[in-house]
Amino acid sequence: MFKALRFFGWPLLVGVLLALLIMQYFPQWVGLPGQDVNVRLAPFYTRMQEGPVSYADAVSVASPAVANLYTTKFVSKPAHPLFEDPQFRKFFGDNLPRQRRMESSLGSAVIMSPEGYLLTNNHVVAGADQIVVALKDGRETLARIIGSDPETDLAVLKIDLPDLPFIILGRSDNIRIGDVSLAIGNPFGVGQTVTMGIISATGRNQLGLNTYEDFIQTDAAINPGNSGGALVDAYGNLVGINTAIFSKSGGSQGIGFAIPVKLAMEVMQAIIEHGQVIRGWLGIEVQPLTPELAESFGLDGRPGIVVAGIYRDGPAQKAGLQPGDLILTIDGKAAGDGRRSMNQVARTRPGDTISIDVLRNGKPLQLTAEIGVRPAVNGN
Repeated sequence: MFKALRFFGWPLLVGVLLALLIMQYFPQWVGLPGQDVNVRLAPFYTRMQEGPVSYADAVSVASPAVANLYTTKFVSKPAHPLFEDPQFRKFFGDNLPRQRRMESSLGSAVIMSPEGYLLTNNHVVAGADQIVVALKDGRETLARIIGSDPETDLAVLKIDLPDLPFIILGRSDNIRIGDVSLAIGNPFGVGQTVTMGIISATGRNQLGLNTYEDFIQTDAAINPGNSGGALVDAYGNLVGINTAIFSKSGGSQGIGFAIPVKLAMEVMQAIIEHGQVIRGWLGIEVQPLTPELAESFGLDGRPGIVVAGIYRDGPAQKAGLQPGDLILTIDGKAAGDGRRSMNQVARTRPGDTISIDVLRNGKPLQLTAEIGVRPAVNGN
């Protein structure tokens, strides 16, 4: 019996293995359905379809229009740390010797026009007593502040020099995630530096950096001193003003933010024409529509924002809005995000009227409001 098994065992084992191989690779031979796997092969790229091996042309176009900023301000402090002690001041009062100390900081700016208008960040020049602009061609001059907009962290400067280079504007609303981006600035004061990355995201908001946020996110290295510098595309066109980094160490961790050039130009033009940015204002405080609130309103997946508060004698109160109203649309646009809706209101010219569709006590209602001027204090 054992000899018979040895005689027939190997042929039987080979046959089983052969049958398994046939079932795996040629299932149709034994009546089984085929296991087709549809894959798509990349085409053969020609040299013209490859990315450039150098971005030197883009840098040569953009870098002359990016300037280094050196700001100084004088601060008054007690002449001795002991003078800051509350008990000491209690006996001697506030008329104690003080000394003036000069503080300096670094930043960057972008020359926007041959007339000498520059864009930078408000936090770079805020409170500065003197602003020195150093151009790539070696020229230096003092700049004056035309105006600033803390709510977008932008400021407009003016210098008076002949034959100024100026940046070419790109289209920030056409950029795509994955596009190459180059950051040009003056990190740590080492001099003009170019770093490369890609557009990581667009439309970033709710970061708590500014009142109005619509940031471009990039992984091009941005460090202290880059603020106010240029974010350009692969052709050297300006797409954003570098503003902030997300970092736990204070250095670049591949998450940088830039203000889109479209928004920056709107702010710049408003400052040049009016000395400030005039924004529309509705006079309401809103909160998002949570699932619990949506259930209480009897809504299922419909966008909306809840009116949490009304400013007295503001445009919203005059229009008849009430706390607890659910805003469905503003001027025909769905109100699904409170920040986006308030930005829409801010971009509306004061004096214009808008329609507001609301839901009050389960009943639809359409109101008309005349947009007012946003006050200097924070609030929408």
